[in-house]
Amino acid sequence: MNLPNQLTMLRILMIPIFIVLLLNGMPYAAGILFIVASLTDALDGHIARSRGQITNFGKIMDPLADKLLVASALICLVELGQVPGWMVIVILGREFLITGLRTVAADKGVIIAAGTSGKVKTVLQMIAISVILLQNWPFSIFTDVPFGIILLWLAVIVTIYSGIEYVVKSKDVFLGKKG
Repeated sequence: MNLPNQLTMLRILMIPIFIVLLLNGMPYAAGILFIVASLTDALDGHIARSRGQITNFGKIMDPLADKLLVASALICLVELGQVPGWMVIVILGREFLITGLRTVAADKGVIIAAGTSGKVKTVLQMIAISVILLQNWPFSIFTDVPFGIILLWLAVIVTIYSGIEYVVKSKDVFLGKKG
């Protein structure tokens, strides 16, 4: 297994530890682990592209690891009363919709690559979650404005936009006209 795929698996293995830390009252430790796990996403992608180590395993498991990490964090934050449930439903609903669309497309031999808006969505979600986990740090040093939730609102907006963009760009596959 190459290094990018090892980093992806490491990210998946960090998720249960992250959950235990967060649900046992250690939000800063959980936040730091979440940030480290999030950074492995950027690192594994960079290494895979720069070394020509892109694999089918990585194409499937890397986005799955991201979705598991983000979903785990958001669900735990709902349980802790720090994030509204409807935001998580919107975010996860978009993920299920696009995953279903990609599955239908793949069955027809069509690959739907990740677009810029999807990548921006993931980064915004990870930053928003990180700020929420760190209890609004570093912003809390200067203000009581809840930047984590503001960033999550922005992430929800980009999530909706990204979902619409994927559906519109793939409408023929979505409506069964290709293949």
